[in-house]
Amino acid sequence: MEHKVEESEINSLRSQRLEEKTAEEIEKSIRKKFHKQLFSRFAKAVRDYQLIQERDRIAVCISGGKDSMLMAKLFQELQKHRKVSFELEFLVMDPGYLPRNRSLIEENAAKMGIPIKVFETEIFDAVYEIEKSPCYLCARMRRGHLYHQARELGCNKIALGHHYDDVIETILMGMLYGGQVQTMMPKLHSTNFQGMELIRPMYYIREDDIKHWRDYNRLHFLQCACRFTEACAVREPEDENKSKRMEIKQLIAEMKQKNPFVEANIFRSVENVNLSTVIAYKEQGERRHFLDSYQRSE
Repeated sequence: MEHKVEESEINSLRSQRLEEKTAEEIEKSIRKKFHKQLFSRFAKAVRDYQLIQERDRIAVCISGGKDSMLMAKLFQELQKHRKVSFELEFLVMDPGYLPRNRSLIEENAAKMGIPIKVFETEIFDAVYEIEKSPCYLCARMRRGHLYHQARELGCNKIALGHHYDDVIETILMGMLYGGQVQTMMPKLHSTNFQGMELIRPMYYIREDDIKHWRDYNRLHFLQCACRFTEACAVREPEDENKSKRMEIKQLIAEMKQKNPFVEANIFRSVENVNLSTVIAYKEQGERRHFLDSYQRSE
């Protein structure tokens, strides 16, 4: 009986390998089937927000998930057009992954034709015992290490794979849980690394389109590799729903059923701020109040 089970599993794996797409087929899907949803929106964000300039050297930061892996392929495709001359480094930071998670990233990169450079840190070990806001500290440390390594490679920018859905979710999270109006900016100057800049060229790309591209190409990426949630790829859905971001995702989905334009309206809300109707706001860290310039009408 055990022999039959093993033989069945082997045949299943062989079948999956036969179905796997090659790097050339994956690239073709970006140029053809998903051109409008993915590449066009990627290029539009680059143009609209002036994310790439001549002679830029960009560190494309790859976590191993679907977003950053797609971003790497989109950068490769954009570079082929050569409207602007720029260089790329595909940077993977290992903050203390389990061996199987690291192997998955390396295997996917090889399969997709992405020449990654991996560097190791001990971030997971450093924040493992911290009870208060370990995720916040981990994110800050990861960002700092990425900036440092990118600068060592001669890069002046790092690119992160945040997409449209991340942007609108961040806006609502700030309002509902943070009591503030803010957004995830398409680019930022680093405050700690002089001359370095962060860019988000996936700014206009929808998460559902990324998933469709992934599934069409039968790709399997890292779902979650955090030391605190190492089992999240197989954990029960109700556990994941406890996160604030998942709550916001569900809220937006519910609102969309009544108003199909709700996502676009959330996105545009931070582009159409009317300061004359805002009670107070911050500018360069300085708080300004409407009473500061209010004049009593006669």
